[in-house]
Amino acid sequence: MALILNIDTAMREASICLAEDGKSLAILKNSEQKEHASWLHPAVESLLRDRDVQMRDLQAVAVTAGPGSYTGLRVGMAAAKGFCYALGIPLITEDTLKVMAFAAHEQLPSADILCPMIDARRMEVFTALYRSDMTVLLPSTAMIIDENSFSSWLNEHQVSFFGEGSIKCKPIITAPSAAFKEVNYHAGTLGILSFLRYLQGVFTGVAYSEPAYTKEFYTHTKK
Repeated sequence: MALILNIDTAMREASICLAEDGKSLAILKNSEQKEHASWLHPAVESLLRDRDVQMRDLQAVAVTAGPGSYTGLRVGMAAAKGFCYALGIPLITEDTLKVMAFAAHEQLPSADILCPMIDARRMEVFTALYRSDMTVLLPSTAMIIDENSFSSWLNEHQVSFFGEGSIKCKPIITAPSAAFKEVNYHAGTLGILSFLRYLQGVFTGVAYSEPAYTKEFYTHTKK
């Protein structure tokens, strides 16, 4: 039996999931992005208490490593690393876009190509391309969207766009083969993928793990 705590604070809605052998036992969500840091630890405590589970009962902790919100990624990664270090258990990290694509793979079984999108401000998104069997066609990248984006794929395939970043792209990507879909995504999906990594023994070093920001983080310096 593998009891894994799954943490996702990469985007506007955060969620945590307690999963046993990949099956969700309980899920909690928070829709206030600015409150992810204050919400996370009490939510974990509540989640475990309600299922009569102790922290020492966990076999691993999993977290979405990015791309996503800079602050959100740091919140989730710091918590996951802290839990793993204190408990002496493995850390599992997963690409946020892959988790989104896996959710779409289950909800859109007839889709040809899956294109998850996370809003990266202005007309930029974090995105990737997957076949319906989860083969990676385009690894996670930051992309500025215009009318020619994905044209080579759209000329030959139907591409399903989804995620919060896809909303602003719908008026721009107007090819007949572009389908904009709604996909429900939360840490329960991460629970399935983290269990597969646990079975394969694919873990991330706690000491040196960092969020996958995908692009540089810039701050303005006051003069």
